[in-house]
Amino acid sequence: MTAVRSRPKKAEPFHFAATCGAGLEDLVKEEMISFGGLEVTTSPGAVHWQSAGLESAYRACLWSRFASRILLQLAQFVAENPDDLYEQAVKIDWGRHFSGNKTFAVSCTLANTKLNHSQYAALKIKDAIADQFRRQTGKRPDVDTRSPDIRINLHVEGTAASLSLDLSGESLHRRGYREDGGEAPLKESLAAAICQLAGVRPGMDADSCLLDPMCGSGTLLIEAALMLGDSAPGLLREHFGFMAWLGHNPKLWEKLIAEALEREDQLADSEWPHIIGYDADPKAVASARKNITKAGLADRITVKQRQIAQLKPPTEQGLLITNPPYGERLSEKEAVKYLYRCLGRIFRISFPGWRMGFFTANPEMTDMLGLSWQERHRLYNGPLKCRLLTAVSPGGTEQEPQVWPLAETDPELPAQDFHNRLRKNCQALFPWAKENGITCFRVYDADIPEFNLAVDLYEQWVHVQEYAAPASVAPEKAKERFNQALQVIRHLLQVPHSQIFIKSRERQRGKEQYQKEGEIGKLYEVHEGGGRFLVNFTDYLDTGLFLDHRKTRAMLAALAQGKTFLNLFAYTGSATVYAAMGGATSTKTVDLSEKYLLRAQANLALNGYGGWLHQFVEDDCITWLKNSCREHYGLIFVDPPTFANSRHKDLVFDIQKDHPELLRLAMQRLIAGGTLIFSTNFSKFKLDENLEQEFMVKELTAKTVPRDFIESKPHRCWQFRHRVEKEEQADEAK
Repeated sequence: MTAVRSRPKKAEPFHFAATCGAGLEDLVKEEMISFGGLEVTTSPGAVHWQSAGLESAYRACLWSRFASRILLQLAQFVAENPDDLYEQAVKIDWGRHFSGNKTFAVSCTLANTKLNHSQYAALKIKDAIADQFRRQTGKRPDVDTRSPDIRINLHVEGTAASLSLDLSGESLHRRGYREDGGEAPLKESLAAAICQLAGVRPGMDADSCLLDPMCGSGTLLIEAALMLGDSAPGLLREHFGFMAWLGHNPKLWEKLIAEALEREDQLADSEWPHIIGYDADPKAVASARKNITKAGLADRITVKQRQIAQLKPPTEQGLLITNPPYGERLSEKEAVKYLYRCLGRIFRISFPGWRMGFFTANPEMTDMLGLSWQERHRLYNGPLKCRLLTAVSPGGTEQEPQVWPLAETDPELPAQDFHNRLRKNCQALFPWAKENGITCFRVYDADIPEFNLAVDLYEQWVHVQEYAAPASVAPEKAKERFNQALQVIRHLLQVPHSQIFIKSRERQRGKEQYQKEGEIGKLYEVHEGGGRFLVNFTDYLDTGLFLDHRKTRAMLAALAQGKTFLNLFAYTGSATVYAAMGGATSTKTVDLSEKYLLRAQANLALNGYGGWLHQFVEDDCITWLKNSCREHYGLIFVDPPTFANSRHKDLVFDIQKDHPELLRLAMQRLIAGGTLIFSTNFSKFKLDENLEQEFMVKELTAKTVPRDFIESKPHRCWQFRHRVEKEEQADEAK
């Protein structure tokens, strides 16, 4: 009788899983297939596959750019209660996986299960492992929850439980190059996904550029460089979880390391695209440079301090990829919104043909960029729902300024004297404004006593405000004249109803109050001096941009180069914007009103300025100068109100009474050789004579009042400097 030889039993395949951030499953699936995984499937936050050996899992640990952890499944079972976990875990021969002198830890995730306490579930697994070792060796292995040699993962969904060995150890997003992540760093795995989806690939044109204008700690730049150089992200790590596992195959791992180094060497001498990062915060730039150096990419990536305002394309073609600030606090979101608008405008106009990958946790704000998005990817940054959007810059030019065609004279109109004066003013001012690039200016300011109002043009918008009528004029007569003037304005300027904003005074119970027309709270963008400013035509008497200070702001810009700038009673920060545009090295903007400071931040962001070098202080200026200010400044602007009081802080300010103390305190913060500009709109103001003895004082009113305000004399302005003796003493002290 011939014996029948039995066939050797086919080895069971290994079952693996890669966990990942939500939205990255498809990217991880493609990776696992490329690593040799078989029967690859996905579930929320995970990718599963099989393999006859360890190579696909080792490759995943070494090469995966998008996965968080690589798990080797040890057992699957039904778990309806904590005791089931213990009973099933104790069946596994843990001595096959690690020795008792190694530390271990158990992590647990639960989903749609009656087991509602993950720490208790993990404790049952830990007890089962420790009890088994104690029975077999007489000693329990130590638990180390921070840096264990072996990590065990328990996952329970419904009643289906699986126990796995974590081959990765620390999460794979920890590449090993990041010394300083900054305030809100991206996980490296998410940054790599952003780069991949935005179009970063090996072999990109060497004449092109990969640019991150808000690079933070440099994570996007580094991940992009690792991709371009075909560098395995795991090469920088010193430890993986499988290294303490008894099933580890060191020869296989060494072979894969050698292969990865060879692949990296093949592209080491090739030409790459330019990789450039900018950030407004010098601390972020320093952090990025440290991380880039540790990643071994200092010769491949350039990072500089630069504001968005200075953003220009370094090459003709390229990819702009960025993760801009989110604005976590409500007070920051307004500034972030206008930062988006600024970036979109610069990209559209100055980067023709470039691609953009824009990652944001504020998808509701992406319309501010004014781009036609080609692709939209749903991703998560931790719990934050985010979007990655891609677009191509169409290129283009700035919108042409408004041209106001004056209508023909209509003899049937009322108020012909007002009509003639307004026409005459416009005919004189329109050519002047065009020649000087001025788009916001005053065309009428109570020139005729009977028509007591002001008419301002803000590009395509007309802003009309009625002044208080004298007591000798009956309210009915004042109202009639105002309505006649409005009729003339609408006809002469041919302005549609949606572009005219009217503020008329009406007496109510002995108290004067403006009646407003228009959408409350809406902000409009206008241009001045090369900058952009947000104005509000409805909510308040003032729009947020004092037109009579146009020349004063330009003077501040001319003085600001290389100076530190302080703006006291800053209002909406227009002077700060000018100082930043003029080259101020840093600015500080102080005002008691939170609402005004929010607008000031938005104005700076709209012009591409922000970050640590541009700070805002909500405080009473005199109190702040007395108690909190310690810095000195090269340029200070002081433009206080005539009178102000605060209901909440019991503060009263009177320009005539309080200006000596205010100016002396401000001059204490001015460096030797610095300049202070002081302005006031109080028509009866008299400068304290003692100040002229203490400081070098020069009146600048004639130089600061613009042509469209010469007749109304809206403000007075002075320049203050320390006397030469003080400057010489300061030099000697140095």
